[in-house]
Amino acid sequence: MQELTHYINGAHVKGSSGRFADVFNPATGEIQAKVPLASAEEVAKAVEIAQNVQPEWAAVNPQRRARVMMKFVALLQRDMDKLAEALSREHGKTLPDAAGDVQRGLEVVEFCIGAPHHLKGEFTDSAGPGIDMYSMKQPLGVTAGITPFNFPAMIPMWMFAPAIVCGNAFILKPSERDPSVPLMLAELMEEAGLPKGVLQVVNGDKEAVDAILHHPVIQSVGFVGSTPIAEYIYGTGCANGKRVQCFGGAKNHMIVMPDADMDQAADALVGAGYGAAGERCMAISVAVPVGDETADRLIEKLVPRVEALKVGPYTSGNDVDYGPVVTAAAKANIERLVQTGIDQGAELVVDGRDFSLQGYEDGFFVGAHLFDRVTTDMDIYKTEIFGPVLSTVRAQSYEEAIGMAMNHEYGNGTAIFTRDGDTARDFANRINIGMVGVNVPIPVPLAYHTFGGWKKSMFGDLNQHGPDAFKFYTRTKTITSRWPSGIKEGGEFSIPVME
Repeated sequence: MQELTHYINGAHVKGSSGRFADVFNPATGEIQAKVPLASAEEVAKAVEIAQNVQPEWAAVNPQRRARVMMKFVALLQRDMDKLAEALSREHGKTLPDAAGDVQRGLEVVEFCIGAPHHLKGEFTDSAGPGIDMYSMKQPLGVTAGITPFNFPAMIPMWMFAPAIVCGNAFILKPSERDPSVPLMLAELMEEAGLPKGVLQVVNGDKEAVDAILHHPVIQSVGFVGSTPIAEYIYGTGCANGKRVQCFGGAKNHMIVMPDADMDQAADALVGAGYGAAGERCMAISVAVPVGDETADRLIEKLVPRVEALKVGPYTSGNDVDYGPVVTAAAKANIERLVQTGIDQGAELVVDGRDFSLQGYEDGFFVGAHLFDRVTTDMDIYKTEIFGPVLSTVRAQSYEEAIGMAMNHEYGNGTAIFTRDGDTARDFANRINIGMVGVNVPIPVPLAYHTFGGWKKSMFGDLNQHGPDAFKFYTRTKTITSRWPSGIKEGGEFSIPVME
């Protein structure tokens, strides 16, 4: 069995804690590798190395740091198939979806090539008699990221690419469920010209997370995962004086108006609800048709599409719609929540409970489920299921529909499907959710905009990637400068003011 490693100071390093986690092949249920779980001492060693190398990296001018990112993009493109295959093998998502995972991270790296522009300060000459004033954007120092299993390529790149191009060192603690791709990314960054120790990968569990949160040298922490853990990391990190951004859970609603193109809406819901087996924080898990007639038409369109979904391992080819979920525990939790929906009175119009794939009976596959007549007091409505389960909640008016999305505790993403511009504009303006789609089911912003939810989906002041990333990973220093030129007056003892 393969024993994975940490990646410390430019080398693969075996774990020394004696603790390991199993890495499964989700399609077969077999353990394919074991990954070391770092101790606090191992985290501290990585931080010490990062602290030593970061000042020299920060002294490299932004244009040369950007050139490392340019080379990294080329290497990602070269190794796209290799990265996608490794990702699919540990996560279970299809090869096209895995390649998309890498590609969306790559696009953030492309944005980071513009670092020389984004790191420019401001300047005011003659702010006072012989006085100039200017600002600098300077790196924080050693930074860290704790990333989830569902996007093992994209989200690490969303964090480490802007952090590093700003002149920081970065400690990555990826999910222990699918750690191989993060290790591969660290290798590629060094092949691109990054000095050893600037990007290090430390695998681990809560012990490693707590070591990161309490280490006094680490200046910032990024996190993506569940809301309870996001709250814990945000509170602990802030209490220890760190800059922290945490992205939590979601329950994304898609409102379907009576005038919507119903075929377009149904296609969008199937892709957004069941793609990646529903293991996306931007997945649409709640459809909200307005009016019973709209709901009936939507369900009529959805049922054959959902029943026709092809579920299988990534090795079955590119026509597979989605693969297994990541672990047996995840599968059991989804099945439990489906049963609560039935017990609480929802109508299961597509029942995937008996799904079984010949030859892969021990894999973590979950059939597609479609619920109708779900109500807002049911567990399947309130809880993020993170599986191939779509709930339909019927609203009798647009106001009732928008109220559902606005009143839910999560505010990550939402969408509306309509042909009416007034309705779309009102929805976009009023909704208290961070990312909004108009006839777009998964409104993940492109790399040059920022990604972030509201309410209990996000803790912190700045979003991920785009311009906010350069703000998060730098501090602003403002300098007021005067060079005396024939000025011979004595000292001033009152606060100078502009006249």
